[in-house]
Amino acid sequence: MLLGVEQEDSLIIRKILLTHDPDGRCVDSRMLLQMIENVMCYATTASCPVSQTLAETLLGSSNRVAGTHKDLWKTIHDVSCEILCEWSGQEDLHARTMSLFELLRNFTWDAKMVVALSAFATSYGEFCLLIQLYPMNPLAVSIAMLKQFPTNLEMFNPRFKALSSLVTAMVDVTKCIIEFETLPTQQIKLDHKEISDTKSQIYAATYWVLRSTLTCSSLITDLIAINDQQLDSNTTSATWELSSLVYKVTRICRKLRKQVDKCHLQIENKLHRKLLDLFEKETHLDNQKVLSTLFSLKDDKPLKDCCSQEKIGVPDLLNKVVVLLISKPEILPLEELLYLVQQTCSNFPCDDRTMRRYEIVWVPIPSSITWTDEENKVFKHLSDILPWYSIRQPSRVNSAVVNYLKHVSGFVGEPVMVVVDQNGRLANLNAIHMVHIWGPSAYPFTASREEKLWEEVNWFGQLIADEIDPLLSKQVEEGRICLFGSSDINWIRELSTRIKEMTKTGLQLDLIYVGKKRRLNDDQHVSNIISTITQEKLSSYLAYPKMHFFWLRMENIKRSEIKLGKKATKAEHILKNVGSLVNFDDCEKSWALFGERFSKDILQLQGRKLMECLRLFQVWGENIEKVGFMAAIRCALEPPMASLEPCYICNVSEFIQGNQKEEGIVLCEECKRPMKMFSVYQCNAVE
Repeated sequence: MLLGVEQEDSLIIRKILLTHDPDGRCVDSRMLLQMIENVMCYATTASCPVSQTLAETLLGSSNRVAGTHKDLWKTIHDVSCEILCEWSGQEDLHARTMSLFELLRNFTWDAKMVVALSAFATSYGEFCLLIQLYPMNPLAVSIAMLKQFPTNLEMFNPRFKALSSLVTAMVDVTKCIIEFETLPTQQIKLDHKEISDTKSQIYAATYWVLRSTLTCSSLITDLIAINDQQLDSNTTSATWELSSLVYKVTRICRKLRKQVDKCHLQIENKLHRKLLDLFEKETHLDNQKVLSTLFSLKDDKPLKDCCSQEKIGVPDLLNKVVVLLISKPEILPLEELLYLVQQTCSNFPCDDRTMRRYEIVWVPIPSSITWTDEENKVFKHLSDILPWYSIRQPSRVNSAVVNYLKHVSGFVGEPVMVVVDQNGRLANLNAIHMVHIWGPSAYPFTASREEKLWEEVNWFGQLIADEIDPLLSKQVEEGRICLFGSSDINWIRELSTRIKEMTKTGLQLDLIYVGKKRRLNDDQHVSNIISTITQEKLSSYLAYPKMHFFWLRMENIKRSEIKLGKKATKAEHILKNVGSLVNFDDCEKSWALFGERFSKDILQLQGRKLMECLRLFQVWGENIEKVGFMAAIRCALEPPMASLEPCYICNVSEFIQGNQKEEGIVLCEECKRPMKMFSVYQCNAVE
């Protein structure tokens, strides 16, 4: 006797196993079951119009399923003919069930189920459509008359209700079998007992679902030419027969669900341990084993090239750094998404993959365990237009993989970028701030690369203006700028007036409005300020979308500062000041940031303090030629104490021919006084 099944079913199973001879043909059972559920849903719902979008979706599903095997629809037709044949007696019913198994011998167990249900759904759907249209449609009335339907169909409501319950139970059982068949049992081995018990339940479930399709079809055809004398007894007998099948199939479904859940949990635990070993204990020659375990346990082509719409396999990522973009299905607001696309793909044409040393793979994660229709719609739209790779069927990614990626990356909703290097190692648990700041130059997106990039920063303009706005970049490169933010138009007017007075003395200083981070969602307020600035010619300004990019950049610089911690870099002063600008904007109503060409020196000032200083320009402005603008304004704010002894701080920097004038006066970080320049010579001989 087979484990987990009754003796009667055990004898039947031995017979149906003799008919099972799968030949490897492919059927998309999930997609076909979805079409079946659509039929069942509309069959039990009152007549309602179908939108053009829904119609196109359903037809698209049909086309995708049709492409899985050229003989699929012929098999469904043959099974439908077998189901609709007349029969009589219990022995004949069993024989016809075995005949269905012969027709379906070359299919897998889940495919047998969906093909049989598809064949039944065609006749069941036609019958329900006729019943729905019967009271109001002349064509339906005429067909019902030709079929000699009883005039009082309300008498059949108990039968229809039992029939609907049985159909639901059959679909639920089929879902369990599909779920088991799609478990990665080849790569993650299940215990023998769990497999044996589950398969025994699957064999019994398949038999009773196929047999139920025959019973349901016969009870539908029984309505034809039934006379009034037979009505009561026939309805009672049919309802009882259906109810008993509902009980039988539902009980099988409960047992099967319990077994599949056990298998699923065991797969989850084993896969989680395998992922931990792959990333934390094992060493690899390439990234193939790691990526296959993540995404290709049951699908040889788990990815999709969003540009070409081609299916992509894990071997296409060999010898490449793989950046896993983990996000919600909608990823980001549109403007932020466009900026991310710009930063990741600005140097690589979408159609030239051979030039890329890395690939971005989008891994969307829904807000709950199951995907909603809206999330599926958003994913479908974005995965057709974004210039990256994406998971082709993200709803089928194993939950253990999803949980592992969420755990290691700390994903809670905001997008993260997990970097897997060419050898399958986790090179960075979140490199998204690096991508926002440096773009493709951040390759290979490691912590050491981030430190090196900061070492290479020579002046603050590289961070503030780079790739955000060409005009801003030009102004930064040409000389001295003042970036400012404010929600107070009167403060802006006074600032503009003071700066114009200063420039009349020959001082070169460009004034640029970059908005307020907290006000970026208030389109109208920002628009009004920009409009006033334009009309009154108060200053230059960033266009509204560029403001958003500017603040994104600032926020990511702050994240980089936090991640680097106390590690010293040559750009430490820039990093701290630009990163702190985010907090500065949150705290202050108005502020300004000063910087000069080819200088690392940055000066941030709160609105009121800045105005107090600018009003005294005639006093400290005379020092600009002597010590430079930044030193003059800083000394005006924090005058050095004359009584202080020299602090003997040294600042050694590499000599670059032609840059001495641009460097200007260097201030001591301790006492804020100008530093004296000395020449230091080092032997150029090879050590």
